[in-house]
Amino acid sequence: MSDETQPESEKPESATAPENAAADSSTGESGGGQQLPPANFMVLLSTLATQAMASLGFIPDPSTGKPNVNRPMAKHFIDMLAMLQEKTKGNLDEEETNHLRDALHQLRMTYVSSENIDMNAPPEPEEKPKSSIVLP
Repeated sequence: MSDETQPESEKPESATAPENAAADSSTGESGGGQQLPPANFMVLLSTLATQAMASLGFIPDPSTGKPNVNRPMAKHFIDMLAMLQEKTKGNLDEEETNHLRDALHQLRMTYVSSENIDMNAPPEPEEKPKSSIVLP
């Protein structure tokens, strides 16, 4: 009997693609040779926080090497983290709760403090300090 006609419960273990695909992607065996981080809550938080910081211009765009500021996108990532905080209340361990709280606080403060800063503007030239000493 071929695999296509066998009921799912009778198929050999190697024929269950979703389970094997998940195992391959977590171990980096999917052909790319790149080791992926574990799929856990802390990695999700770090990913969203990193995207927010990149959207605020604090992490340069890898293709250009320059910051790319997108405040609405940064706010979206911060709002997503706030939603996760609300939806997971009481279901996280202490480390996850603290990490989420601290990341949200830092991102919110960074967002507000960068409100009037144009990250794409050229830096202002530094003024040379004025000396009270007069040279002849």
